[in-house]
Amino acid sequence: MSRRTATWLAWPLSGLSAFLGGLYLLFLVLSAAATGASIDPYWGAGVVVAVVFPAVGALIASRYPTNALGWVFCAIGLSGAIGGAGNAYAAYALLVEPGSLPGGELAAWVGSWTGDASFLSCFAFIPVLFPDGKPPSRRWRPVVWLAIGGIALWALSDAFMPGPLGDDPPVDNPFGVEGAGAMLRSLSHALELVLIPIWLACIAALVSRYLRSRGRERQQLKWLTYAVAVVVPLSLVGNGLFPELAWLIGGIGTASIPVAIGVAVLSHRLYEIDIIINRTLVYGFLSATLIALYFGSIVLLQGGFVTLTGEKSTLAVVASTLLIAALFNPLRRRIQSFIDRRFYRSKYDARKTLEAFSSKLRDETDLEALNEELVGAVRETMQPAHVSLWLRPAATLQTSRESD
Repeated sequence: MSRRTATWLAWPLSGLSAFLGGLYLLFLVLSAAATGASIDPYWGAGVVVAVVFPAVGALIASRYPTNALGWVFCAIGLSGAIGGAGNAYAAYALLVEPGSLPGGELAAWVGSWTGDASFLSCFAFIPVLFPDGKPPSRRWRPVVWLAIGGIALWALSDAFMPGPLGDDPPVDNPFGVEGAGAMLRSLSHALELVLIPIWLACIAALVSRYLRSRGRERQQLKWLTYAVAVVVPLSLVGNGLFPELAWLIGGIGTASIPVAIGVAVLSHRLYEIDIIINRTLVYGFLSATLIALYFGSIVLLQGGFVTLTGEKSTLAVVASTLLIAALFNPLRRRIQSFIDRRFYRSKYDARKTLEAFSSKLRDETDLEALNEELVGAVRETMQPAHVSLWLRPAATLQTSRESD
């Protein structure tokens, strides 16, 4: 497929997903306005799946048509948008305003299995196909086909399973096959057992790729690793601590995956991830240390005031705040030095080598000694295959000055 054809195909799919995402949000708002119930607190994640995933997929597909990740993202966004819009439409048409809109049961049926397919695809295809859209090697191809088959069978069993489609809205499956109910239930239970090792195998493929990656590919994998290991866990914690902002925090956490992959695949400022990881480690440790010191000092000082005066005092809070302000920069420098020594040893050693060379450069006057020091500094910091230094002869330099 040419880039022009891929562009004309990918962007309409992205636009359709965004339109369905807007319908999903519209029906959520209409349902909340009619019933007075609160809107789904995690609607932000649903909108991100419908808008951000296909947008990133269209960017990748239009630039690299052979990279399967772009088309996977378009499919994830479209199926997620269909599932969300179908469920929201069905809830409004069947529960909030019964009979006001046609096709409520059909929408509920479509939403019951398309949303699950989108969710399962995220966990299966992204790890095994990132970043070039291909498995790490030929031996991982069966994992991809097993994932495709498992997700297709899961959607098929959901689509034709007799009985209720779900709790919201509580509708019986209009396309349920009563005679195949037992078989479909057995298939569903078997897939629950089969899909888990398939997901583990997909993650193992990503780990295998990371261990043997170098250069640009290693930087690409760092972007996804950072999003999964840092941003997503923080969003989960934030959802629990601030449930009223779950729509925003969940949306940011969900968006971090496609955004990180888009940056990595499109090769935009790849090497800034090292700075981001470094700052995250430094300020994460610094924040945890300062919080512990702050509350620990308040407890100790309040205990002292209670012992001496018999009552608590606001001076404990003031003193703790001044202590934290005084310790901020010294602690930050020490933690930065520790992080560089522990996780960025080559960068730390290179800086120390340059500092030592700078001090010798100020005091050394012997040209041969400076030659050896300069070559040694370049070899230790840059680690080139070959280092040589050429100095213009003094006689040639004097002749050129006289001619001038």
